Amino acid sequence: MKIIKIDFWHEDLNLKKPYTISYETIDFVENIFFKIELEDGTWGIGAGSPAEFVTGENIKNSISLLKKSSKELLLNKDINSFESIIDSLNNDFKKAPAAKAAIDIALYDAFTKYKKIPLVDYFGRCQNELITSITIGIQSIDKTVTECLSHIENGFKSLKLKTGININHDIEMISNVRNVVGEDISIRVDANQGYDYEDLINFINRAEKFNIEIIEQPFRVFDNSLMKKLPNKIKEICVADESLHNNEDAKNLSVHPLSFGIFNIKLMKCGGLKEADAIAKTAFSCGADLMWGCMDESIVSINAALHLAMASPMTKYLDLDGSFDLARDRFEGGFSLKDGALVLNDLPGLGVFEISEEDDR
Repeated sequence: MKIIKIDFWHEDLNLKKPYTISYETIDFVENIFFKIELEDGTWGIGAGSPAEFVTGENIKNSISLLKKSSKELLLNKDINSFESIIDSLNNDFKKAPAAKAAIDIALYDAFTKYKKIPLVDYFGRCQNELITSITIGIQSIDKTVTECLSHIENGFKSLKLKTGININHDIEMISNVRNVVGEDISIRVDANQGYDYEDLINFINRAEKFNIEIIEQPFRVFDNSLMKKLPNKIKEICVADESLHNNEDAKNLSVHPLSFGIFNIKLMKCGGLKEADAIAKTAFSCGADLMWGCMDESIVSINAALHLAMASPMTKYLDLDGSFDLARDRFEGGFSLKDGALVLNDLPGLGVFEISEEDDR
């Protein structure tokens, strides 16, 4: 079954509200959409969210690459050979993982729709639903508390608080949040490389009574060696995020004793589902837990990550909240939020549907 048509475009997707992390404030995101069509009319959709501050990739370069290479690499190719097609992208898209992810996801979506199975069943389903955290950016403590309560009212059971600018502020914020949300809500923190060694030890000691579940990327990437100096009980709850882009990074981090007990897989960093699956297998081999994260992304790529997350026995944490931040999207469906957990709809492929431009307006 041949690929007879491709189409791609990009859109600025406004956020419901701007948010701040330790090094910038974000109020909209640029997303790429990539659509392919097969001879029998089956279509597949993929999406990518380039983030120059993470991978060095920007929307202009991504679109330029797609214009230059995608037709030659995809048109008239057999969808049954889609994994080989993904391998053929490696050279041209080495420095554009979000653009590669958009193609990769579209191929997986089209193939599993063609086979009339949910994407998760292609990989081998082993989980049916998982709690996801919802992220709160850096802001005043009062606003943080208000936003946390709002998310809980909307059904979320896990909160991820951005930290890393000031230890005293971080501790006061977490104390206030814990006091109002109670003990049944999990609290995770993401330092976004904002701590040094002394900061982290100080933070751990002062935050222990608040029952912090995990800590994402406490140190700058070039300070990774500091992780080895930490006690094992701290390393076990630390998540490799910016330190882990692809499977090569995962292999380097898989040497025992592990520097991070948890690997964070983001499709936009690694270039799509095929590479993410390789990272998941590396995590399995070394005994690291998995967290599946995201950028601010269309529900298309969020669904792709969720399907693969449900197919890995090492998946313990989800942070797939990026589509909830969008004021608008071009697609909908795929999963539902029930009691704080993401649950797939079990339709073929990704299970998403395009929103008409009229509806979008």
